Amino acid sequence: MPTTDPTNPKRYWHTTGSRGEFQFGFSRAIRHGTVVRVSGTAGIGADGSVVSDDVVEQMRAALQTMKEALEDLGCKMTDVIMTRVYVQNARDIQSVAVVHGETFRDIRPASTIVKVDFIDPKILVEIEAEAVYGGADEKT
Repeated sequence: MPTTDPTNPKRYWHTTGSRGEFQFGFSRAIRHGTVVRVSGTAGIGADGSVVSDDVVEQMRAALQTMKEALEDLGCKMTDVIMTRVYVQNARDIQSVAVVHGETFRDIRPASTIVKVDFIDPKILVEIEAEAVYGGADEKT
């Protein structure tokens, strides 16, 4: 169940309860009206550690966390209109793209992928997303 912002009843946030969310003061995802944004999400397990040293497993875990956040805010993956993917190693782009494609091939959001250095060197990939609450308009 999302938390309603006590200062704005049209704003809801989702948290995983991670130490980072509390420490840095951010939400895993937030919905304000029809705008939904999912923060950069890495493949972090419930224990707060990176799920694997494999980029594919990290990407799958990150997508699952993202899906849960969207669902908590009343959205589906089909409501996603933009993704941004960050990879530590350029050589992992193809593997990450395949996993991204498994989820989004039929949804076709706008997307960007960039190479970055993460603060935690164990993190190999991270994804963030934008979605529209209520979904995209039907084609006429």
